[in-house]
Amino acid sequence: MEDAVTIRRDPTRKNVFLLAVCQALAMSGSSMLAAVAALAGFMIAEDKSLATLPVACQFLATMLSTIPASLIMRRIGRRAGFSIGQIFGMCGAVIAGYAIFEINFPLFVAGSFLIGVHNAFWQYYRFAAADTASEAFRARSISYVLAGGVVAAVVGPEVAKLSVDIFEPVKFAGSYAAFVMIVLISISVLQFIEIPRVSASERGTSGRALGAIARQPKLIVAVLSSMLGYAVMAMVMTATPLAMAVCGHAFNDTAFVIEWHMLGMFAPSFFMGHLISRFGSLNIIFFGVLLMVGALLTGLSGISVVQFWGALVLLGLGWNCMFVGGTTLLTETYKQAERAKTQALHDFLVFTAVAIGSFSSGKIQYELGWTWINLAMIPPMLAVFVAVLWLKYVSRRNTVMG
Repeated sequence: MEDAVTIRRDPTRKNVFLLAVCQALAMSGSSMLAAVAALAGFMIAEDKSLATLPVACQFLATMLSTIPASLIMRRIGRRAGFSIGQIFGMCGAVIAGYAIFEINFPLFVAGSFLIGVHNAFWQYYRFAAADTASEAFRARSISYVLAGGVVAAVVGPEVAKLSVDIFEPVKFAGSYAAFVMIVLISISVLQFIEIPRVSASERGTSGRALGAIARQPKLIVAVLSSMLGYAVMAMVMTATPLAMAVCGHAFNDTAFVIEWHMLGMFAPSFFMGHLISRFGSLNIIFFGVLLMVGALLTGLSGISVVQFWGALVLLGLGWNCMFVGGTTLLTETYKQAERAKTQALHDFLVFTAVAIGSFSSGKIQYELGWTWINLAMIPPMLAVFVAVLWLKYVSRRNTVMG
């Protein structure tokens, strides 16, 4: 009887649902800004090659904030930490929207930076779901939370189209006003999650040294998969609105392509946890690399809307396999006392690479063009391919020897 009561009071599934809602809201805002940020930067920047600098600074801020965000939440709890992150996002959106009105590019970059700080906090939604999940439910809890992005795939670009001209003739500022509304809704939903704070005794125990954790072959491959998969996705996605504008495609076509890209990113999350449980993280990561290669080849095949659409859908599918697979593999590398610093290390490295990828995308697209954006995918995907084969070899050798 007592066990039945305990099961009924288990907040895991409730947390997963609420975090999926928050993920949907966060990604709706993110996909909306993905459709407009580079174009807004291009509109107000004097040096047009710096059009993606605000997006790059957003990812840079995420990278710089991942470790502080994790440590803050370790001390004050997930709910309070996530709420603080949302406040950063609201302030950033207000500043960025005002900067568009004032045609002030440095101020727009500053607002984007604060939005990046906000992003660092909500990136931990997937880990928060895993914190209270059983080992059998962990992969599915991560993928279910990321499945909230399916809503964002439709809502984000549609909100971008509806809000882009709200303050006409000042284009794009309305999208940042819509972002503020999304943040306010998120803060409300977050107050209902129930994730226990780390106890004082657990906070006093740090587990193994970070260097020892980082030397694990599983962790190396997990980080490479998440880091390079995300960086490649960000590089191509950031360049896409600019490339489509150069090719003469309308903004609604760009929003359509981003919408389907987001669907490709998150729709597989409904069943990705099951696939990982059945086939293993490494095989899913390997399949993700193959999908990325498909995106590369489609991107090189032409510049029609259909070809942009195909490349971005495959890019999203590949990202899902590599990111969910890498995140799940990471959860096998640390103990409870080590999770904050290990998760922080993972996301710090991921968003370092993402910042580099998103910043370089503007330069590559402006100076070399869409073809070179696609060719730049080859080295990182080759690196992950080799890393997966290496870990399979190491695991097989350890099984034989032990």
